[in-house]
Amino acid sequence: MNIKDLNITLNGIDENGNEKEYKIGDLAGKTTILYFYPKDNTSGCTQEACDFRENKNRWSAKAQVVGVSPDSIKSHLSFKEKQGLNFILLSDPEHILAETFGAWGEKSMYGKKYMGIIRSTFLINEQGEVVKEWRKVKVKGHVDEVLSALKE
Repeated sequence: MNIKDLNITLNGIDENGNEKEYKIGDLAGKTTILYFYPKDNTSGCTQEACDFRENKNRWSAKAQVVGVSPDSIKSHLSFKEKQGLNFILLSDPEHILAETFGAWGEKSMYGKKYMGIIRSTFLINEQGEVVKEWRKVKVKGHVDEVLSALKE
């Protein structure tokens, strides 16, 4: 898959907290760490976001980080401000981008099945090609794993 070929536009919050429209194809041109997470302000999602925030010195010269969830722009703004996040958050309420990347699917909690975000991360090169992917991510140690792959 090449993101340059994707004709998907989502609203988001840039690294400075400003609302902006993002054409996914326009993310090409810079190495991108695109990660999908289920929900703002939940324990695992907060930990993952804070791990990216705390490691900005390890990725900012090489890549941009873009987090995606079905949450609203209002929720993203609150999450970004509360956690001091320093990267882009995109709102995908119709899960169009998540479905495109296979990060939307059936999940199960306490025996109940439902559809939702499957925590996933994709490393995308400057040409817009997915060069590495992580599916069904466990938060602990994940950001270190991604940043190690970024060095390669």
